[in-house]
Amino acid sequence: MTSTTPRGVVITGGGTGIGRAAARAFAERGDRVLVVGRSPEPLAETADGHDAMHSLAIDITDPGAPAGVIETALRVLGRVDVLVNNAATAGFDPLPKLTRADVQSQVDTNLLAPLYLTQAAVDALAATGGTVVNVGSAGCIGLRAMPESAVYAATKVGLDALTRSWAVELASLGIRVLGIAPGLVDTGVAVRAGMPQEAYDAFLADMVGRIPSGRVGGPEDIAWWIVAVTEPGASYANGAVIAVDGGLSVT
Repeated sequence: MTSTTPRGVVITGGGTGIGRAAARAFAERGDRVLVVGRSPEPLAETADGHDAMHSLAIDITDPGAPAGVIETALRVLGRVDVLVNNAATAGFDPLPKLTRADVQSQVDTNLLAPLYLTQAAVDALAATGGTVVNVGSAGCIGLRAMPESAVYAATKVGLDALTRSWAVELASLGIRVLGIAPGLVDTGVAVRAGMPQEAYDAFLADMVGRIPSGRVGGPEDIAWWIVAVTEPGASYANGAVIAVDGGLSVT
């Protein structure tokens, strides 16, 4: 099957890490991309050198953000073929130390924002026979636990459930919904969430020995899969959550 190019692609959390790598991969494919995030400076860095990439600095947890993102996408891209729900925030606190603000921030960003943004995008995606890609976590698929990151894990498990449910609900509109569940990827998100750099470096070094592939992933490893599942050749895939983690989740 041949690819339709250029497509309109919306990516949340596009200022760093996986979101940045995915945005650039779509742009290099020939698509028009809207990168969304809270801070304009990282978004500008993502878009630098890509004439077909636009940015929108907005807090996706704000009530008016979903409509604003899709309205902007239709205005600057002309269409929406792909929505990548990538933005996320994490916490590293045991249950006794969790605050209501900690919990609400993760639920709002990781679960509710993708829900409302996808809802706002349904008509635009139906018009193009589009694809939604939800970025979850291989760390909490199956029966695995994430001690001291339980709220993050719960939001990602919830996102996987939305992926499967929406795949069935939206199939009649020609919309596919898939999940990509990254394993350990060196994006620095743990440091931005409060983990000391020394502890983060030690954690990565320890994990290399546990990952069957023998290395920590990079943002480009995940970006390749995000793009691949949106291609016309992947059109029979729907509702799947694909772990991209060097084999760690099956050990």
